[in-house]
Amino acid sequence: MAKGKAVIPIERIASRIYLIRGQKVMLDSDLAELYGVTTKALNQGVSRNTDRFPDDFSFRLTWDEYHALRSQIVTLNPARGQHPKYPPRVFTEQGVAMLSSVLRSKRAAEMNVLIIRVFVKMREMLATNAELARKVEHLDRRVSALYDAFQRHFAPPDPPKKNPIGYVPPKD
Repeated sequence: MAKGKAVIPIERIASRIYLIRGQKVMLDSDLAELYGVTTKALNQGVSRNTDRFPDDFSFRLTWDEYHALRSQIVTLNPARGQHPKYPPRVFTEQGVAMLSSVLRSKRAAEMNVLIIRVFVKMREMLATNAELARKVEHLDRRVSALYDAFQRHFAPPDPPKKNPIGYVPPKD
C-alpha cells in the first residue's frame, strides 16, 4: 500500500462502522472481507485466542440487535446465510487492533492500520463537533442576553401613575 494511497476507500470502511451498545464497532463479516479471509477463519482465530478479546474488545450481538442491524443495512444474500447459527461477533477499535496479532498476513496488517486511522478520524470529527456545539451554545447564550438587554432598553416605559378622579375611599 503506497503512502497516502489506500487500497480501499476510507468511506467504505467508515460506512461499515456501527454504533451498538454505545460503542463504535465493526462486524466480523465486514472485517473478514477487508482482511481477505473467511468469516469462519476470523472467528476461529478469535476463539483460539479468547484471552486477547475481552468483552470490551469483542462481543456477540443478541439476536434482536442482529435483526435490527440487518434491517438497517439490508445486505443479506438470500442464497447463503439466511439462517445463521450464531449472531455475528463485533469488534471495537481495540478489538480490531488486537486482530492484527491473530491474523498475521500482510494484508491484515495493512488493513488494520487503515481501519484504526478511520476510527481515529471519526473520533476527531466527533470531538470537533462537540467543540463546535459548545461554542454555538455559548454564542446562543450571549445573543439571548443581548436580546433581553435590547428589549429592556427599547421597551416603552410604564405609563405614569395618575391620581384617580373623584372620591377615593380611604383604605383601612
